[in-house]
Amino acid sequence: VSLVESGGGLVQPGGSLTLSCVGSGFNFADTGMAWVRLTPGKGPKWIAGISIRSTPAYDDSVKGRFTISRDNSKNTLYLQMTNLKPEDTAVYSCQGPGSRGRGTQVIVSS
Repeated sequence: VSLVESGGGLVQPGGSLTLSCVGSGFNFADTGMAWVRLTPGKGPKWIAGISIRSTPAYDDSVKGRFTISRDNSKNTLYLQMTNLKPEDTAVYSCQGPGSRGRGTQVIVSS
């Protein structure tokens, strides 16, 4: 199983970013996927998930600001992030079957 994230970066408060995660080595279309947030000194925090039927679910901290989606033809998971806040600063990692990617860093700062 391989999960490779991209799309992170430095953004000002109120800005937007879209993260991507390409999965391989497993049947992507038949796998529920999720995004987790990694911050120093804390355990991973689940923030969004999507079922194999593309039904999304969100943690309250991101509901209304983040959108999770998937493109099974590209084995790719997305996280559209809007109205970003400094407290969204973290490494964002996608989670698949028994595995998690290394993540992509998001920094929200003016």
